[in-house]
Amino acid sequence: MIPTQAATLPGAARPALLATAGLARRRLAYASLCAGLAAIAAIGLLALSGWFLTAAALAGSAGVATAMGFNYLIPSAAIRLLAIVRTLSRYGERLLSHKVALEGMADLRGSLFDKLAAQDSRTAPDTSPGEASNRLIDDVEALEDLVIRQPARHAAAVSALVSLVLVAFGGWRALIFLAAMMAGLPFLFRRISERLTRAPAEAAAAALGDLRKGYVELASARAEIAAYGLADQAIAQLEPSASAFDKARADLFRAEALQGALLSIYGGLCVAGVLLLARESAPMVALAMLATASAVEAMGGLSRSLLRRAALEAGLRRIASLNALDAALQESVSAAAAPLAFGTRHVPTGARLAITGPSGSGKTRVLLALAGMQQPVADLSMDATPLASLPAWRLNSQFALSPQDAPMLIGTVADNLRLARSSVTEAQMWEALKVAQLDQRIARSEAGLDTPVSEGGGVLSGGERKRLSLARALLAERPWLLLDEPSEGLDAATEAALVESLRRWLDRTGTGLVLVSHRKAPLTLCGETIDVTDLA
Repeated sequence: MIPTQAATLPGAARPALLATAGLARRRLAYASLCAGLAAIAAIGLLALSGWFLTAAALAGSAGVATAMGFNYLIPSAAIRLLAIVRTLSRYGERLLSHKVALEGMADLRGSLFDKLAAQDSRTAPDTSPGEASNRLIDDVEALEDLVIRQPARHAAAVSALVSLVLVAFGGWRALIFLAAMMAGLPFLFRRISERLTRAPAEAAAAALGDLRKGYVELASARAEIAAYGLADQAIAQLEPSASAFDKARADLFRAEALQGALLSIYGGLCVAGVLLLARESAPMVALAMLATASAVEAMGGLSRSLLRRAALEAGLRRIASLNALDAALQESVSAAAAPLAFGTRHVPTGARLAITGPSGSGKTRVLLALAGMQQPVADLSMDATPLASLPAWRLNSQFALSPQDAPMLIGTVADNLRLARSSVTEAQMWEALKVAQLDQRIARSEAGLDTPVSEGGGVLSGGERKRLSLARALLAERPWLLLDEPSEGLDAATEAALVESLRRWLDRTGTGLVLVSHRKAPLTLCGETIDVTDLA
């Protein structure tokens, strides 16, 4: 878990989100320890080097006897030791903090994806694919940045304390001055960062979300865009979001450059003040000055963290809204077949029903409502309970849908079939493919069940994608099969073979069927029909 920075999370969502991230507190503590050691070594290295060079110069100017008596071995060895400690500590801090961040964010992404996938489609937040990817990629990367920078924030605090101890060797006036400057730096840069970065950071996040959403939508229609020569129009459609994103990022870069310049000026003022106020010997003054410069440089990590705060807060608010979703939704389980009712029309288990009506009359919406993917727009019930009152898992346990658009998972044929049941065997896959009249096509492929499938189907034609979707629905082994235009894109001979194969499968399994089709051959599977206009 993340031990600090909970204040960047919105309200009550902080503990849940931090627990979900699953970050290793011990590793992060070790990373902070390494960062602190690196900061101490860096300040000690610079301060001791300043003292050593100044003392050696004074000893050399005092004469040969003094120069010969100057002990340079111990400071040289100490400088080398501090350099080694700094290098090893920085390596350890990077290794541990990145390991914690990468592993924790992987767990967090998986958890958030599971919560999104578990939601009831009828009541879930309206999150488009582009927006969902924006939250799971960019927003989680913002949280990852927060975790990686956490040891640096601890190191900045250690640097400030160590520098104060070293500056004390230059006198109490210099100590008080530097303490005041170090205490004021975080508050000053927090105000500057909020003023300079909050608006452009939120604008950049919003523009990137719009850009990714628009790109995903256009990518889904890439074939049509290429076929009709609409590439210029597609680019023009994305241009406003891209321009807004570029402008916001430019504003952030300018703010970062300005903040770096202000930090350099602030560091110069700190060093000048220590030089003017120190009252000890020249080597001690050199030690105090260089310790001050190193401390201000280390505090730059805190400054950069403040610069990112606005973007982090915006991203964390979006992550927290996803994390607040209920993950305890019951998964679909095997259940006994339940009878259906379409208005006053009762349909017993195992029946085969065709939904008819003109195009656009709502036949597909009926199937989607039965599958739990949309709120019903007609009078539908299951087991004497209105469909709208039934939880999604209850509907999932009854219905297996092969939709009209047949979406595919990027992977292989086997990956797409395993969506039905993770435990499905290869023999069962081949049997389902045979029912769907796709087994010979897959068998001809060198890869067989490992034939690659892209989002658009890859080497599979539209009709083949439909039949792969049908095979997937058959493997789900649900009491009711929902088919939306199952023979679309097929020639007459393949369609006839598919209908006959489905008929034998339905007879053998006793599975109920709700069918939507504009073609006559599939309608012969059904013993009764309902006109969708009668359900309005």
